Amino acid sequence: MGLLFDLLMPLMLAGIALYGMVRRVDVYDAVIHGAGDGLGVLYRIVPPLIALLTAVSMLRASGFLELCAQALAPVLDALGIPPETVALMLVRPVSGSAALGVGADILSTYGPDSTVGRTAAVMMGSTETTFYTIAVYFGAAQIKKTRYAIPAALCADLVGFLAAAFAVRLFF
Repeated sequence: MGLLFDLLMPLMLAGIALYGMVRRVDVYDAVIHGAGDGLGVLYRIVPPLIALLTAVSMLRASGFLELCAQALAPVLDALGIPPETVALMLVRPVSGSAALGVGADILSTYGPDSTVGRTAAVMMGSTETTFYTIAVYFGAAQIKKTRYAIPAALCADLVGFLAAAFAVRLFF
């Protein structure tokens, strides 16, 4: 079984190259074109990512997130959510990239095997970047009025945060 996993990537690459040869596709040109498209995506994503990570860092350095965590600690403790995850819960609905940065910061601060780290990891997988998703899909469908979509999606995020904390307490 280990040999199969060791050979999986080389076999996939060889299979793709063979498929391209059979279909008479210039595989090298396709790879170069794809890499160029990837750089274009990177060019569009990096500036907002830097801005969001800077904003989150400024909020954390100013003490605002800690103040929110202290203010919400009694409620979060009653719900079983670690107060250290407040920054993640505030950022996750807005930006997946910024939430990834906050999650990485939580993991480096508390460790991946801590309750806070595990809860943050499960929260990342249990919730969605609500505003980004709504903007993309509603924009693609040319829908101007979201009606109840945003409140419903934010409620789903809240349930995801609660379920993540419950699952971590239940299984760990």
